[in-house]
Amino acid sequence: MDYTALKNLRTSDFEKASRGYRATSNMANAAKEALERRIAVKMRESLSGVAAKAALHQLRELAKDFHYTQVECGVISTALNALASDLQAAKKKLDAAVADAEGEKLTVETDGSVTYPAGGDKYQGKTPPGGTVNGVTDETAKALHRQAARFHPNPHYARAQKYADRIAVALEEATEADEKWAPKLRKLRADDDLAVSAADWVDAQKDTGGVRDGADHYLDGIKSPPKDGDPEDNAEWWKHLSADQRDAYIALHPASIGAMNGLPADARDEANRTVLAETRGQYEMKLNAIPKEPSPQFVPIGARGDMTYSQEWLDWHGKYSERKEYLEEKLKGMRAIQDRFDRTGENGLPEAYLLGFDPDGEGNGRIILANGNPDTADHTAIYVPGTTTDISTIGEDSGDTPSDLKRSESLWNESARLAPGQKISTITWLDYDAPDIIPEATSDRYAEKGAPILHHFLEGNRTAHQYASGETGHTTVIGHSYGSTLIGDTAKTAGWNETPIPADDVLVAGSPGMQADHAADLGIDPKHMWAMGGGSDDFIVRHGGYLSGLGDNLVIPTDPEFGGNIMTSDAGGHGAFWDTEGGQASLSLKNQARVVVARYGDVTLDSKAHW
Repeated sequence: MDYTALKNLRTSDFEKASRGYRATSNMANAAKEALERRIAVKMRESLSGVAAKAALHQLRELAKDFHYTQVECGVISTALNALASDLQAAKKKLDAAVADAEGEKLTVETDGSVTYPAGGDKYQGKTPPGGTVNGVTDETAKALHRQAARFHPNPHYARAQKYADRIAVALEEATEADEKWAPKLRKLRADDDLAVSAADWVDAQKDTGGVRDGADHYLDGIKSPPKDGDPEDNAEWWKHLSADQRDAYIALHPASIGAMNGLPADARDEANRTVLAETRGQYEMKLNAIPKEPSPQFVPIGARGDMTYSQEWLDWHGKYSERKEYLEEKLKGMRAIQDRFDRTGENGLPEAYLLGFDPDGEGNGRIILANGNPDTADHTAIYVPGTTTDISTIGEDSGDTPSDLKRSESLWNESARLAPGQKISTITWLDYDAPDIIPEATSDRYAEKGAPILHHFLEGNRTAHQYASGETGHTTVIGHSYGSTLIGDTAKTAGWNETPIPADDVLVAGSPGMQADHAADLGIDPKHMWAMGGGSDDFIVRHGGYLSGLGDNLVIPTDPEFGGNIMTSDAGGHGAFWDTEGGQASLSLKNQARVVVARYGDVTLDSKAHW
């Protein structure tokens, strides 16, 4: 970049363009939310049939367009701000050098060179003449100029050279910024069609990476997130960022923002939806790149017509089968999340908030999905699933047994029915490596590893609510099966100045044990400890805790000596605590909802032991 261009540059033009793209991004987001959370909801409430389904499908496709527009315009906005920041830094150096030179009666020429007047002691009756110098940026050249200045008869020479060098440095930095950002901005272009494909989302992910790599200087001007901060640190950091700075972090670091406990649910949701869309596009492209399975799988051998695997199929199977299965399983979980988004409004279901997503997080994948905004909820329930839970199965019903995501939905419906006019949020929390098979569920190591993660999330949930609403609200943490063991370890992992379980009530269903003799040993008030059991295989699971050691000293939460409220239950099996029939909640589900909305007096208790 030449001197005249930088001298006349108005970085405010880039900032104005950035604001325009940001406004477009915000408008696209508003349109997407209007489609998903209002228009589609009203259509589901009032329309049905083939035509209505087709219309809803088109609305979902249009929402994808707006989402893609939101993400790309957000990246462009941040890129323009980063470009303006880089150029502004160079321009400030230039303007300061020019002002200093002119203050000493030196003249800055249109090419950036500096002219100095005649001056110094006369020699043979003549004053040393003036001249013009050009700046250099090479350190060796600068050193030579400094050496020459010591012997130069005109004292203005040294000052002129100093300012010329400063101008050269500013021009070099501006040129580097221009050369860095020009190709990045040229790449920020979308296809000329209205269909957002997997390739489009992969391209968006690349765009984000490219801008992120170049935006170091711009982000350096923003206070960085606290390193290993607790939820309070995170919330304070976010609180003191401007709207543009928050947008920049969401645009360039969506995975990091989406995982930060203590941040507002809507910010985490926006970030994680971007991560979900881009990851799904990436996985779909990888799956589509796998060659089709060869056919036939078997070929005849020998005169008798015996069959064996074809070599072509064996080669394909050895190279692609495991990879294909892995991608399909992960995509199954991603589709389950999208399905929940698409069902907002169905049977009164509130908007969904994706508070955590990573297809490979903690081994089984991370999915933290809320029904309703927990930051503003009067009552929040956090459901922790147990053994065999995985990203691929979290949204999958098993016969008559509802999926983990559906269990949270049923709990939301019944809780909302019991507390009309109050805001309810139910969260499915999978952010630990749940045991994959039953024998693994006899070990505590999965709970021990996941406990600090759950504690951090619970603290973050409470902090985000406090910052949004000024109070903490009422929270119930619910553990099913091995999830209850994890809750027990969570209480043990708390520091000396931390609440063992940052929740008001603890409820466990089908618990094989929390590795404690009494609720009070975990720092849980027995009056706010709730347990229920079921029949058939649930009885086997719970009492298996005696043998595995998860039931400390042969005590599990449904034993009277554990010291909690034992709730009556009509669950016929281990997965039946959230059953509904004909739209009516089971007694087990009703009792859970009564605790969630703090209607403790309505909970039906087993006569064996209660408070």
